[in-house]
Amino acid sequence: MTTQTAAMPDPPVLKVGIDLGTSRSSISAANGERHMVRSYVGWPRDMVARKVLQRDVLVGIEALEKRPMLDLRRPLERGLIKEGSARDEQAVREIVRRLLELAVPAGRNPKPAIHAVVGVPAETLRVNRQNLRRILDGQVKSTMIVSEPFAVAYGLDALVHTMVVDIGAGTTDLCVLMGRFPTESDQRTLTVAGDAVDHHLHARIEERFPDASVSIHMARAWKEKHSFVGGGGPVVVDAPVSGRPTRIDITEPMRTACESLLEPLRETMLDLIARVEPEYQSRVRNNVILTGGSGLIRGLGAALQNALGELGGGRVRVVKDPVFVGSDGGLTLANDVRDEDWQRLAGSEGSP
Repeated sequence: MTTQTAAMPDPPVLKVGIDLGTSRSSISAANGERHMVRSYVGWPRDMVARKVLQRDVLVGIEALEKRPMLDLRRPLERGLIKEGSARDEQAVREIVRRLLELAVPAGRNPKPAIHAVVGVPAETLRVNRQNLRRILDGQVKSTMIVSEPFAVAYGLDALVHTMVVDIGAGTTDLCVLMGRFPTESDQRTLTVAGDAVDHHLHARIEERFPDASVSIHMARAWKEKHSFVGGGGPVVVDAPVSGRPTRIDITEPMRTACESLLEPLRETMLDLIARVEPEYQSRVRNNVILTGGSGLIRGLGAALQNALGELGGGRVRVVKDPVFVGSDGGLTLANDVRDEDWQRLAGSEGSP
């Protein structure tokens, strides 16, 4: 007598876009879920910290706020997963796990098979793509890895005669889109980005106010609230000076730190445009999209637009809400990938 066993149905598929950033990471899922977490992971430093926290690992803003008790990691410094660091690779895995937990409602059974488009800084795409695939293994079924500016362009339907300038915390990524997947020659990655501005600002404040006690986290928070290039200010903040809460004016340090972005960006933009075929250069320079958290620095879009005057003028459009623009673009691309292509990606490098 032969007994037939009913075939197990395939699990449902959930398509997601993930933007892994140095400072913030986000996920946009086809089920309508959208979430952002700070790209920080921490483990209790000792048994006392473990007793206080009652947790083995903290992720996101909670890890940042409880950092004195933690071995705190920000594993995507300058857009790269630190090579040779098992703890930093584990930190990236925890960030991805947290994003997926947020996107898939608790108790859902069966759990869906995840098809993910993951946006990363262009330098990550080139240098440690295999490390990222290893980290994602077991958490997603199929992966396509693309550069963050390409994901932004895809979501905004800005794939032809466009330049995307994505200024994050660790890197600034620039990419020219000409109606196809961008090649390495179409992209640039600069390490002059939000973190560099933070450190510049911190150093200038310490130089001007040597008795003030200012941490890099304080400088970063002030930048996120008050940053500007060109005309702006005054920027007056509270900081302990010789232990006493004191109002200090950091207008000039803020201006100098933020304007440190301008020259590297100007040079790289002009170089990329000059490499475009001559008949298309005007279209590209009139279709520049500025995004990323540091792209919101007041006056930056106008300053970059003025820089294009050297080539005959141009237009820079600033994305006003950049938090999900990369993950939304990844989700749009995930929805456009055909089922047979996802099957191929499951056993390949997972990138175009």
